[in-house]
Amino acid sequence: MLTVIGEALVDLVQRPGVESHAHPGGSPMNVAVGVSRLGHETQFIGRYGSDAYGDLIEEHLRASGVILPVGADAKKTSVAQAKTGETGATDYEFDIDWSLDAAEATLEEVAKKATAVHVGSIGAMLEPGASAVLETVRQAAPHALISYDPNCRPTIVSDVSVARERAENLVRYAHVVKASDEDLLWLYPHRALEESARAWLDLGASLVVITRGEMGPWALTRKTSPEGLALPAYRVEVADTVGAGDSLMAALLAALLDRDIEGKDARAAIELLSKDDLKEILAFSVVAAGITVSRQGANPPTREELDAVLYPGQ
Repeated sequence: MLTVIGEALVDLVQRPGVESHAHPGGSPMNVAVGVSRLGHETQFIGRYGSDAYGDLIEEHLRASGVILPVGADAKKTSVAQAKTGETGATDYEFDIDWSLDAAEATLEEVAKKATAVHVGSIGAMLEPGASAVLETVRQAAPHALISYDPNCRPTIVSDVSVARERAENLVRYAHVVKASDEDLLWLYPHRALEESARAWLDLGASLVVITRGEMGPWALTRKTSPEGLALPAYRVEVADTVGAGDSLMAALLAALLDRDIEGKDARAAIELLSKDDLKEILAFSVVAAGITVSRQGANPPTREELDAVLYPGQ
């Protein structure tokens, strides 16, 4: 089973000429939904309040089959104001409460027994919860597949040196790291994307995937180094880009889990992936992201929807 740890919030999405609507969101929560919809047992550990927004989040997670070992608390649910422009690009402003006090016992079990753990975004950067996330990952890494997506939010953690240190602390334990070009250029403004990816391999990651918007993803392993592997984006009419990277991350994890890559042998299995294996995994992931951007909000595809595109007529 995959355990996802991180923030859940409500996106109040504002589009030009359209009344704003509330959608469940948060990068880790989107990944949990995405992996569950692709057929893998997934549990989500985060926090949300006993209010209308919290009810919306819980209903959304349960409707996608996500297991919730930790329920709502007495604090208010976190909110992100998401403003989408004419091009489909989205900017965010946040009102976040991020702590994992209620999940302490559950995290101890994850640290001891998990076979796959995904963390990222605000949940891995913002204290006091970020320290609990890092400690859980540190303890789980010897016996679990660890994946990480920094999904940097400079309006939340504005000190780039702090963000860089926290990101690198997690990369040291992660087997799979996915980051956007914007993430890496903010964290390392004087370094080429490829150089940053190689540096993360040197820190400990086995697979680094960089998303580059319309250019599609570029992946690097020790087998593909130094040239890496690039795939074009899946071309669709873009409704908005909300959740695109999360959907790609979810499909990337699902593709690894499809191949039974989890548990204590995860790193060795990733290191053995051929270039053809990696190409197949990336192709699966870019189609999932493409389906997501073709519709409004963070709405990742089900396995049936993805298979219908990948294997038409079957």
